[in-house]
Amino acid sequence: MVGGYRMGKEGYRAGRSAKEENAMVHFTADEGHAVPPTAPVATSAGPRHWYTHLYVQVLAAILAGVLIGHFAPATGEALKPLGDGFIKLVKMIIAPVIFLTIVTGIAGMRDLGAVGRVAAKAFGYFLFFSALALVLGMIVANVVRPGAGLNIDPASLDAGKVADYAAKAHETTLVGFLLGVIPDTFLSAITGGNILQTLFVAILFGIGLALTGARGERVTAALEDIALAMFKVVGILMKAAPVGAFGAMAFTVGKYGLSTLANLALLVGTFYLTSALFVLVVLGAVGLWARFSILRLIVYLKAELLLVLGTSSSESALPLLIEKMEHAGCPRSIVGLVVPTGYSFNLDGTNIYMTLAALFIAQATGVELSLGQQLLLLGVAMLSSKGAAGVTGAGFITLAATLSIVPSVPVAGMALILGVDRFMSECRSLTNFIGNAVATIVVSRWEGKLDHDALDAALHGRTVPAARA
Repeated sequence: MVGGYRMGKEGYRAGRSAKEENAMVHFTADEGHAVPPTAPVATSAGPRHWYTHLYVQVLAAILAGVLIGHFAPATGEALKPLGDGFIKLVKMIIAPVIFLTIVTGIAGMRDLGAVGRVAAKAFGYFLFFSALALVLGMIVANVVRPGAGLNIDPASLDAGKVADYAAKAHETTLVGFLLGVIPDTFLSAITGGNILQTLFVAILFGIGLALTGARGERVTAALEDIALAMFKVVGILMKAAPVGAFGAMAFTVGKYGLSTLANLALLVGTFYLTSALFVLVVLGAVGLWARFSILRLIVYLKAELLLVLGTSSSESALPLLIEKMEHAGCPRSIVGLVVPTGYSFNLDGTNIYMTLAALFIAQATGVELSLGQQLLLLGVAMLSSKGAAGVTGAGFITLAATLSIVPSVPVAGMALILGVDRFMSECRSLTNFIGNAVATIVVSRWEGKLDHDALDAALHGRTVPAARA
């Protein structure tokens, strides 16, 4: 949401009529995009038909994709370009959206010390809940023991299937990760597709504008106008969301087949239930502390969550999450820092998956790990998940890096879950997405910048007062 849109000179604002000041702007959460709170108020055109809502269209597309993939697998596989094309469209717009959101947010902050304070609070939150997710996955794996009784001989596994992931895990180092945050050029940070590079350059440029004075304010005003147009482009691209979800889901079911779930149903079911437990209980408790309902937040984000489910990629809904969080009362400066950073460092679903999958492989191959070895796995998973941030297939690559630290657990055992990893990636993405939404609200509340009235109105689907000057 392009909140804080500049309305012009003070005299113009002072001359607005009382009717305009008290106008109400209706936010339609189901559309997948929102009307800027300071944009001119449009007259309602009447109730919309149910089939025009984005979440209805995406849900219908997902169901159609499942049916095509199941009954016509070859056709489903052939539809892969639809999903890939939509994700490429969204990735095309992610870097400019992040850059403009962060730059205008930081440039508009009078206290630059708040930038460091927000970042410190965000990383503290990320580390705590990442560790909590890893511990939860480890506890559930030891209680349910989804791999027990399979008695698979590690020598019989085809290590070639996971060789590429193991190689990428070996190449991913902490030093390489830190150097990778620095782009080759200023523009390559926006064109290279690396979120962390975009974040790094945007923060520097935003601070530079804030220190420039009056000239910086003019540049900031121009960037705010560009940001408004950019979010209009996001709204246009989201019209293709049902097509992308249809193609991606048809490919997944057509290539891997629903029958593959039966073989590892206990593992997949355990992972989904553990993720649900984390969201509803852990994040639900956080929501109670922050004075909002996690269930209402999920309903508020239903269109975006269905899009993530259909495409198996949380990046496909990143621009929409920025819009929704700003509209829900979180200031742009905090949204711009927490959401993009969270996409790399706040991976609750991925963390649950790593400990659960690692212990599943150990149990399936008859390897009994001591408590010390399990804690070692947990610590390595915490570090390796940060080192693989921004890497395609990060969940599987991180798992390979984690297993390589404990030689007794064969890396080749990853071949056991390769067939269902695509289905689990959907749950990972959903959990990560919800976790980042919660983190944004919590950090905003910590900073005392959360507009509780706007949050309550957004979560209850009510009309929201026009933004105050």
